[in-house]
Amino acid sequence: CTRHLYPLLTLLRWPPTPPHNQVNLPPPNPPRSLAVGMGEERTEAWWGRRAWALLSAVRARAPLVQCITNLVSMDIAANALTAAGASPAMLHCIREIPDFTPRCHAVYINVGTLSEDWLPSMRAAASAGRPWVLDPVAAAASQFRMEACLELLALRPAVVRGNASEILALAARSDSSPTFKGVDSSHDSGEVLQAAKALARSSGTVVAVSGAVDFITDGEQVISASNGVAMMQKITATGCAVTALIAAFVGADPSDALAAAACALAIFGLAGEIGMESAKGPASLRMHLIDALYGLDEQTVTSGVKIALLP
Repeated sequence: CTRHLYPLLTLLRWPPTPPHNQVNLPPPNPPRSLAVGMGEERTEAWWGRRAWALLSAVRARAPLVQCITNLVSMDIAANALTAAGASPAMLHCIREIPDFTPRCHAVYINVGTLSEDWLPSMRAAASAGRPWVLDPVAAAASQFRMEACLELLALRPAVVRGNASEILALAARSDSSPTFKGVDSSHDSGEVLQAAKALARSSGTVVAVSGAVDFITDGEQVISASNGVAMMQKITATGCAVTALIAAFVGADPSDALAAAACALAIFGLAGEIGMESAKGPASLRMHLIDALYGLDEQTVTSGVKIALLP
């Protein structure tokens, strides 16, 4: 069955032929920082240039992103990463972590289909010294899941991306919620902003809260990213896919995880907006979103991303 072979086939293609006829920088050499007007005021135009610079870096460097992600999301996460120019490796065997993970540019850990067998691999990959991103899917679903998420959070991911309910549960260190709705959010992203800032400060990580408007914070600064369409919520694992894209952006330039997360969220949402122009429903939107992500150009990105640094 192809769906079982896909993760292996993805790995066997590594190192890949670099996309867009660009040169891939081999890991583990650290990527150069993208000094794109870093001293400038972060205006709308600055964010457009920054988003394009990061996407261009992903395409040029084809960062190798190890994905220990849930079984539902492997396909869309790998396709989104490949379309953006990154190189996904869907590898989760703990015996391979010591040899493989240090060679990656970034690691993406998603607890959606969490099991006791995979948790040691997640811990080991998170401790391998590479920048990594955590997706605490349905963190409040069980005591086991919450404890696993908190244990991983203590290993200092560069970014944590979740919906409002997931971030609120982590911030409250709660293992139950009267309004828990599985992987869906029962809170607005704006409602949980103060909790996200507190979580970012206490954990030393960037926290991204997905919603109609995405909010990204390091505990002090708050950035909004307003791209996307409502129908993206009808496609299973789009949140998982955008977290994988955040990992690719962080891997391309780990020096500013806050900007990397904001730009990845905006670019993925922008691809959704473009895809929606041709889509007839969730299934066709999934296809057109990936096509749009692959085809984004400088003019579309610099004029289309909706990112703002909030006062």
